[in-house]
Amino acid sequence: MAERVRLENVGIVLHRPRFPENIGSAARAACNMGIARLDVVDPECFDTERIRRMATHAAGKVVDGIRRFDTLAEALADRQVVVGTTARLGGEREKVTTPERMARRLVELSAANRVALVFGPEDRGLTNEDLRLCHELVTIPTAQFASLNLAQAVVILCYEVFRAEAAPGTPVRPKLAARHELDGMYDQLREMLVRISFINPQNPDYWMNRVRRFGTRMELRAREVSIIRGICRQVDWYGGKRYADGFRDGEAGRSPDPEPGGQTCD
Repeated sequence: MAERVRLENVGIVLHRPRFPENIGSAARAACNMGIARLDVVDPECFDTERIRRMATHAAGKVVDGIRRFDTLAEALADRQVVVGTTARLGGEREKVTTPERMARRLVELSAANRVALVFGPEDRGLTNEDLRLCHELVTIPTAQFASLNLAQAVVILCYEVFRAEAAPGTPVRPKLAARHELDGMYDQLREMLVRISFINPQNPDYWMNRVRRFGTRMELRAREVSIIRGICRQVDWYGGKRYADGFRDGEAGRSPDPEPGGQTCD
């Protein structure tokens, strides 16, 4: 029997949904396809009665289990794999995949990792800042008009995840670093690289986006993230020590050893 997606490790995240009816329809779609977890971030209106009306009695348990968060980062903190949805392309959205291909990848990833399928607000979708929290972007192919109703998009992705099967012999991916571990590492890297003048302090996120994409391709584990953060701490300590040594040498009338030249990334 072919391996399938571990649905118990997959959850839907609705970021700032505007209409309770779409929350209810998303709950119903998740329930139809065997997904029990639905998280809602900063909803514009969370009318439980209207939500339950669209979810129907069958999806009552999904509605009962809805978790609410103030920020998207909080909702994704414990997820190792984050898939963002977008209808717009270009810029930071240059590399996207289809729902079918995404679902096939989740077969091997979901065995040991918690997965989030993230959907943005009905009127504008996920912002570039939101997408920086995602490991992968997916767009639903359409004929001309690219924008879909939120509930429709949830149904399509849940269906593809439900039916996905792995090719014979596909290895299971190991447990990856959680979103909060990666974000802590990227914040520390950014601070260090700005401090040593390696990246432009006026626009550090432009260059850090490349680092994030590199980290996503590497599929870092928690231990590897810990090693990188340890290197950052050591660089900070050594930089501070060299500065203090040079200051003391200057006070004593001696010139400190010249520092090696470095490269600055704009």
